[in-house]
Order: sequence, then C-alpha cells, then structure tokens
Amino acid sequence: MKNLKLITNSQDSNFYNQFVSLLDSCKSFYFNVAFINYSGLQLILQNLKKCEQRGIKGKVLSSTYLNFTDEKALEKIKEFENIELKIFDSANNQIGFHPKAYIFEFEDEYKLLIGSSNLTASAFKSNIEWNIKTVLKKEDVFIKELFSDFNKLWDNSIYVDKEFLDEYKSFKLKQEPIQSFTRKEFRLNLMQKEALQRLDFLRNSGENKALAIASTGIGKTFLSVFDIKQFDAKKVLFIVHREDILISARKSFEAVIKDKTMGFFTGNKKDTKCEFIFATIQTLSKYYKKFEAQEFDYIVVDEAHHIASKSYECVKSYFKPRFLLGLTATANRTDEVSIFDFFDDNLACEVTLNEALEKSLVSSFHYFGIEDIKELDYENIDLTNIKKLSKFLMINKRVDFIIEKMNFYGFSGDKRRALGFCASKEHANFMSEEFNKRGIKATALTSEDSIIKRENSIKKLQSSTNELEVIFTVDIFNEGVDIPNVNTVLMLRPTNSSIVFVQQLGRGLRKNSDKEFLTVLDFIGNHNRAYLIALSLVGKKRFDKDSIKLSLNNNFSNFPNAHIIMDEIAKRRVLEQIENENFNSLKYLKEQYLEFKTSQNLKTIPRLSDYIHYDEYIDILDFISYSKSYEEFICKVEKNSPYKKACEDENFVKALRFIQGLMPIKRVYEFAILKYLISNKETSISFALEYLKKYLKEVSEETLIHSFRFLDEQFFDSAQKQRFLKLATLKRDTLSRTKEFDELLASDFKRDLLLDSINYALIKYEKEFGVKNYGLPFLKLYEKYNMLNIAQLCNFDKIHSSFRGSGFLKFKDDFFLFITIEKDKFTKGAKYENAFLSKELFTYSSKPSMSYDKGDGKRLIENKKHAVKLHIFVRKFSHVDKKVQPFIYLGLANTKSYKNEKPIDLELKLETPLTNNLYEEFTKVVE
Repeated sequence: MKNLKLITNSQDSNFYNQFVSLLDSCKSFYFNVAFINYSGLQLILQNLKKCEQRGIKGKVLSSTYLNFTDEKALEKIKEFENIELKIFDSANNQIGFHPKAYIFEFEDEYKLLIGSSNLTASAFKSNIEWNIKTVLKKEDVFIKELFSDFNKLWDNSIYVDKEFLDEYKSFKLKQEPIQSFTRKEFRLNLMQKEALQRLDFLRNSGENKALAIASTGIGKTFLSVFDIKQFDAKKVLFIVHREDILISARKSFEAVIKDKTMGFFTGNKKDTKCEFIFATIQTLSKYYKKFEAQEFDYIVVDEAHHIASKSYECVKSYFKPRFLLGLTATANRTDEVSIFDFFDDNLACEVTLNEALEKSLVSSFHYFGIEDIKELDYENIDLTNIKKLSKFLMINKRVDFIIEKMNFYGFSGDKRRALGFCASKEHANFMSEEFNKRGIKATALTSEDSIIKRENSIKKLQSSTNELEVIFTVDIFNEGVDIPNVNTVLMLRPTNSSIVFVQQLGRGLRKNSDKEFLTVLDFIGNHNRAYLIALSLVGKKRFDKDSIKLSLNNNFSNFPNAHIIMDEIAKRRVLEQIENENFNSLKYLKEQYLEFKTSQNLKTIPRLSDYIHYDEYIDILDFISYSKSYEEFICKVEKNSPYKKACEDENFVKALRFIQGLMPIKRVYEFAILKYLISNKETSISFALEYLKKYLKEVSEETLIHSFRFLDEQFFDSAQKQRFLKLATLKRDTLSRTKEFDELLASDFKRDLLLDSINYALIKYEKEFGVKNYGLPFLKLYEKYNMLNIAQLCNFDKIHSSFRGSGFLKFKDDFFLFITIEKDKFTKGAKYENAFLSKELFTYSSKPSMSYDKGDGKRLIENKKHAVKLHIFVRKFSHVDKKVQPFIYLGLANTKSYKNEKPIDLELKLETPLTNNLYEEFTKVVE
C-alpha cells in the first residue's frame, strides 16, 4: 500500500477529523466495524444527514459480538434512507468479529481508514488508537481482495429490522453488565492528590486555613476526608447550609474512615459526644456554646462562599480549630467580603472546566453548535433588552426546530433529562407550555417558585419512572444546584457571557452511571457576539486570534474529554466575528467588564480578587494594559465610580501603576514582601527568608536581596522613578515603608484597593507557578514573558531598562533568544528567517553583526563547549490588534549546525520538544 499515514489521537489531530473529512467528500462509503455505540454515532449524525441529502449511499456492517453494539445506535442508523445496515451474528456463527475498516469511494480511487478504532466517541478522539490511512486506485488488487471479503461477510449477515431490534434489546436487558476488573479501594483523583500536598505544605509553613474551589462532583468532600485523615484529626466539625447535604457528606466520611463515631447536629438531632459531627449552620449558630471553643481540631465549611454572611459571624469568631478548610464551587463575593481574604489567600486547589475535563474529573460532553432558524434575525436586537429578546424568541416554528434537533441528536441513557436555559421567565413558561402541547412533559422553574416546587421538579426529572423530561429555567441553575443525571443541556438564548455559558454547561457535567456523556445543543443565531462560545471553550489555551481559529477549524481537537462540533454556517459566522473583533478596544473591554459584573450579580464594582476564579474567560490584565491600572479603567467605564476621587491622588495612581504594572508577576518575592509591609512598618532579610517559606519550598537569599533592591528602585531609570511611587526604602538589610506609602495606607479605602491588587497578584502566581523554585534565571517552561521580565528573573544588577536588544540578550553565561515567527508591518525591516522544522528543530538568524569566529557569535555556535545556556522565547506575531505580544518560554536549546555570518544562520535543537498544540500554533497557517 502506498501513501500510508498513521492516524493517532493527539492535541492537533484525531481519528474523528480524518473520518468526517472523508465522509463529507466521498461518493459512497462502506463501514465494517465490530462495535457501534451511540456516543460515536451521535458525533457523525450531522455528516450522515449531509450524505443523505447529497444522495450518497452507504453500507454499514457491525456485529453482536460481546453485545457491545448499542441497539439505540442501530435504531438511529435505520432512520437514514441512504444506508443499508446489517449485523454479523457472532453467536450463531460461533466466531468473534473484530474488524475496524472504513472505506470511502471517490471518482478514481478509494480512501481507507483501517486500524483499531470502533465507532465510539472515545475511539474518535481520546483513546490510544492506531489507524492507517491510505489511498488506492480502483483497479488495485488489495481493493478487490478487500471487497471480496467484505461482500462474503455482508452476504452472511442479517438485515437489521424491527424484529431483530426488539429481540436484541430484550436479550441485552437480561444480560448482566460486563465490568472491568478493578481493585476495591477508593482512589484519589489528580486534583485531590495535588490539593493534599498543597495543604500539607501550607500547614508546614504555619498556615491554619485554606480554601478549595472546584465544581460540584469533582471530589471536594472526599478531599476534606483525606486531609482530615492525613492531619490525624481527633474531633471534626463539618458545617453545611442544607440538611440534605449532611447525609451524603457523612456517607463520604464513612466510606474512608471506619474508626470514628459520627453524628448530626441539626434541628432534630444533637449528637454532641460524637468524634465527627455534621452540623447545619442554622442550628450551630444558635447552639454553638454547647461546644468548647477549641473542641474541634479540624473544621470544614461547605459552600464556604457564604462564610461572610451573618449566620456565620458567631461561629467563625467563637471556634478556634487547629485547621479550617473551606469548600466551594464558586469564589463569588458575598456581603462585600472576599472569600480569599478570609482564608488568607491560601488556595488548596482551584479547578477550572478545562482542567476538570483534562483530568477526567467530570463527564465528557458532546457540544453541537446549531445554526438557528432563518426567521430569527438578531441584527437590530439589543441582547440586554430581555423583554424584547424574549418576545423575539417565542416563536412556534423555533419550538418545532428545537424538538426536531433534540430528536435527531438524541441523548445518552434511558430517559431524556434536560435543562433548557431561557432568556426570561416568560420565555421559560412559553417553552414549557409548547413542549407539553407537543407531548413532551416539561416544566418551568424560576426564582419565583418555592424551594419545595424546585425540589419536587428535580426529583421528577431524576426519576426513571416519572414522565418529566425537561426543566426550562432562566438562571437558578447557573450555580449551586446539582442534578447528577442531567444528560441534555439546551442553550436557548444568545450567549452574552462566557462565564454564564460555562456555568450552564457545567450543570450537566457531574459524572453519573445513568449517562455516558452530556449532549449540549446550542442554537447559534446571527447576533454579533456568537464568538463568545469559542472564547469560552478555548479559555486560557489561546495565545492569540489564531489559537481560536485553529481550535474551530480542528473541531477543538485540543479540548480534552469533549467533542465540540459546529455546523458550517455557525462556524463561518464565529470565525468572521473573531477576525473582525478588536479584543483590545475600549468598546470590547467595557462589554466584557459589564457582562462579568452582571453574571456575578454584583451591585458594586468588582474587586480584582472577584475575577480570580474566572480568569479562563476574562483577563483583567487587558483592562490594566488599556488604562495603566484597573481603577483608572473603572473610571472610564463606570459613570459614578467611587474610584474617581481616590484617583485624583497622584501618589495613589503611581502606586497602583507600579503594583499592577508588574502583573502577572513572574516571581513572588516582591509581592510577598509588599503584603507584609501593608501591615508592618519594616522587615529584615533574615525575617523575610522565613516569611517567604509560605510561598516557596526553597527561598534564595540572593534573589531576596535582589528583590529588596528592586523595591528600593535601585534598578529603575529616571523615567520609571517619575512614573511610579517608591513604596519602600532599603537601609543595610532592613526594608521600610516610605512616608508616601504610609500616607496612602492611612486611608482604609486606598489601603484595601492596594491590598486587593497585591492579593490578586499572589493568588494568580500561586495558581501558575505553585511553590516550586525554578532556579536562576527563574523561568517556567511555556510561561509568557517580555524582555524586561528577564532582567528581574536573572537578578540583573544594573538598571533593568538597559537590558534590551534586538532579539538577543545575555547575562553571564545565559543567552536569551527572542524569536518572532511571522513578519508583519512591525518587523518587515527584519532580514531573518525563523521557522520550526520539527518539534525539536528550528532555524534562527543571529544579530547582523555576529561572526562565528569571535565573541558572542563563537559562544553561540559552540554553546555546549563554552557552557553557555541558550534560553529560547518564541511568539508567532509581534502585535495582535496593535498590542505587543509576549514571548513563550520553550526552555533550553543547543546549536546543531550553522552557516554564513553577519548574520549567522543556525539550526537549534530544543532540549524539550514542543507539545503538539504549540507546534501547531507556530507552524500552521490559519485562513
């Protein structure tokens, strides 16, 4: 066979993309596959429909081998008039059936996919699969042999009809499910393992409280169980908001800890003598004095974002545990108090949607972006005018279209359990009424409904025997409500917020035995913010606009544990909007800010710490970059900003610009010291060495001294000294607050804002860098940097702004190579050619003045011989939307070969090969 190509599942490619590309362009197709699951079939339904519309005929041959093929999948295939479907009866033939071959006919040739992949969702994208793609002429002997064998099997198989399906379904219902071998023990997931290490580190650093943020179903309760076990707590208090949570929490504890007595402290029961007590805050706040203040050495607060509420005041001031752990799915601020502040900015873990999917902590999902009905033209519709938008969406034809798509794509499990997110209460009621008229049992739930009605509706939806299939709602399910077996989410209003979109998606992502995957149907209209869907899904994975376009064109191959498919019209619209949108304009940034504020139901201005849990979807550094500080940005977008008066103080603005201008921070020293100086007049080098152990496993005295000097502005040029306020003065080994800093801290309002900036920077650093010491220079692989960062991170001991060059910097035996791949109007005078030849090799042109036989040129071409480290920083474009782009650190490289001089043209080899995702970012041309 010629033209062989190995197809595997990776970040930049997968079996699914190859499969649908061939299916969408062939003249006919033949599938010979052992197993067909509905999970896999659902992902190609759209493509099979196109084949039917084009008159493309197909033959599908599968089997009853091991009873793995879904009868539901066979029923669905039978709906296509262009497909003949047969089953090889393994039992009657007394032989196994295990082929995986997909044959696509074209004008003069056949294209084949043969290998290990069955027709399942996991085989399409996530499993380790090896498949061969090849192209053969129609007269090829191999093709004739292949069809000869296929036809024999086809003739020896039976057509799938209603009688067969009924028999097969009945037979499968009687069979015991086949289970894989597994050891009967509780296994920690990756989040729990990392969080336990972090909690242990925090306690060893003298901390006595921490916060764990992760979506429902990821394992926060079990995390608390295992940390209590590693802490060896003798008496434990577990506090919740709702009594029903107590029962499930106690079960989690009993599954792991067998040697402790466990009881409840509620309105009905008060087991004060038990070692582990599960209490409601309502009861505890009334009877907390039944316990000693230090009775519990470990306290867990579930739904910890409520800890600032009045019901917790007496409890949190009375009890003095040795350790306090907060668990929450959201970092939302309540009562003007930051949850991070209360827990001393100690994060045990913080798991985003992307991370949860990557680590298989939540259910996989199949997202279908569907072009909405043509009658809906959003051109002149204000999406913030909910009344008008609702009326616009309340069309019977759209209801029929939604039901048609629901029936077409189907769902995982025995019963549809759907949540439909609507624009308003009126819209939710309308959808419920219309669904009921069409024979689909539905109800509407809004904030006006009683808790009893909500709970009853949820129970009915969860039940296998109740007829309720759909709950239509507005926003009460965005956060905090858990319906584990939801298998369908309907997005029925235009997406106007990335955060709300992800919250709604998250309502169906709890793992559950009743479903294999979640089906998400998103009806995308022609409104001008449809691109937010793509931004939501790409999250922090994007480097620039090309990242989003690549993900869209690749059907989000690099999105783990999920299949994301948009129809062509919806995809084209989103791509056009991304190309035309300026993500750095004030208009765009203001819209982002207002959407965030609305999504969090904040009546006051969000503080920086409010954004921390949502930094996948909104980057406050864009606000800071636009206006030099967040507070100055707020003055631009809020008519009656309380920050305006504070920003009239020049020293306050200079202090903000200094602190926020260093974000995102690349080393923790300066900000940890500033945080200490907020509450203390001065600090010494010896004290700071100990204090910093909360933030780093290994603290470098050399770097600490450099950071003291940095805060003393010893490395600032005259322009920087004019631009920024000096906050600290160094005398001998003591760093003290300046008089100007003291004056700012005398104002509680200004102090709070400065502290908020410092806390935000520290928490972000903790999330990105953890507590690892990355050595000197302090560089983390794949982190983003600019040239000025490097001066700080290698402890450059002269004025930092002098540490610059045209893509080449050096300090002692470290060379820093800054490479821009694509030439644009900002780099068009450059003579260099930089390109990746593989994931390890790339070309690099030196400074025009360099010769290979002397000085830096000689050290560059013989870097190993001269013990020179070559640090590689790469970006694709110098500017995007007129904004300078940072470089991505790719680690160390060594010179492999060279030629020419002035400049020298080199071939460099990376010590750490590029990831598939980055290689695609740097090499793929996006149309």
